[in-house]
Amino acid sequence: CSGLIKIRLKFLNDTEEVAVVRPEDTVGGLKSKYFPGQENQMKFIYRGQLLQDQGRTLRSLHITDNCVIHCHRSRSVAAAAVLPDPSAAAPDTGALPVSVGNLMVPAVMVVLAVTWYLRINYRQLFTAPATVSLIGVTVLFSFLVFGMYGQ
Repeated sequence: CSGLIKIRLKFLNDTEEVAVVRPEDTVGGLKSKYFPGQENQMKFIYRGQLLQDQGRTLRSLHITDNCVIHCHRSRSVAAAAVLPDPSAAAPDTGALPVSVGNLMVPAVMVVLAVTWYLRINYRQLFTAPATVSLIGVTVLFSFLVFGMYGQ
């Protein structure tokens, strides 16, 4: 048993598994020993660094006895192969994809326009601080829009 070290493999659901390895073992060897057939799905993180080089030894990474390596299992390669590629599904028409981010500027513009309509036609509902705030929000939003689209 001399020369063997214990490494704690910690998963996202806070479960742990103890791996008994040699310091000369590689990252790829550790994956194949404890996750056979799933080597491509497993990602190891040690001290905030993703262990991508499969040929690096545990000693060269300064992994010692009772160290913790965080393990993340990505989605299976077979499931990724079954799912169609979104870029190949439809030809690019040059249009922007519809998403919440693309609709935020028009939505805020509509809200500001309705609020200004109410301010002009129902003046009695707006106090002086409310009017000043409306002016400030309108100016701030205008700078934002001209900054984004004004090139």
